Amino acid sequence: MPIIDVHIHMSDIESFHHTARDLSGVDYSVAGLQAEFADNDVVLGIGMGVEEQSRGAFPDTTASNPMALDLAQPMPPFLMECVGINPVQLTAPNSLEQLDAIERRLASPDVAGIKLYAGYYHYYVTDPVYGPIYELAKQYDVPIVIHTGDTYSINGLLKYSHPLTVDELAYQQRDVRIMLCHLGDPWVMDAAEVVSKNPNVYADLSGLLVGEKRQFARFESEQLFMDHFRRALIYADRYDKMLFGTDWPLAPIDVYIDFVRQLVPEQHHNDVFYSNAFRVFPRIAQRLEQL
Repeated sequence: MPIIDVHIHMSDIESFHHTARDLSGVDYSVAGLQAEFADNDVVLGIGMGVEEQSRGAFPDTTASNPMALDLAQPMPPFLMECVGINPVQLTAPNSLEQLDAIERRLASPDVAGIKLYAGYYHYYVTDPVYGPIYELAKQYDVPIVIHTGDTYSINGLLKYSHPLTVDELAYQQRDVRIMLCHLGDPWVMDAAEVVSKNPNVYADLSGLLVGEKRQFARFESEQLFMDHFRRALIYADRYDKMLFGTDWPLAPIDVYIDFVRQLVPEQHHNDVFYSNAFRVFPRIAQRLEQL
């Protein structure tokens, strides 16, 4: 079965290097990712653009827009990106130049969407600072991908990344497709309701567990842990709106595939692992035709 991984990273961020080296044991490089894709029939990945100007600074308020996959330049054919947005810089004196740079990047066939790091940056997704970004999403017909749930940094503020904050945005921006990252974990029931209620909201299942095979085996044997996610998926009952992602390098791809296969009923595997990605990211169809 072909697989599309809608959430990976390929940026020079110290915390990602640390996780790959000490927790997941993956080869955090373009070659390492390509090898894992080939071994697991992953035909395409979508990387989340993010940058830090100094080591360990993420979330870096000084990073210029748009933030990119700075370890994957030029973009390999098996990758696309969601350009990252630093809202702090959208209020800088050169904000118009940065918006122009974002728009130029959105015109590239390498770009599948736009990524907002809610919680990492201390802005609600309904903050007016993001208004021009939503207009660009509509103009270029790309989705807004939003970090929701726990932050992979102690400098994040959870009130900004709670999935319920996206409900108001979905109401305000009905013409924009929105994808919640990580199913809002640990607030997966709230995220399930937001997905179920709003026709323009989807969710990915990435980053629900971090580590290597033994760590996954330990948690997969805990029924309460697995039921935490299953309950939300059953409640939403919208497997047509759930997308597979790994959050690589936070976990090996083969291990994460097995984990999600346990959460999603088999009859929905093709939708979650492959077909649903086309609903959210229409540009991937053209990229796959070129491979």
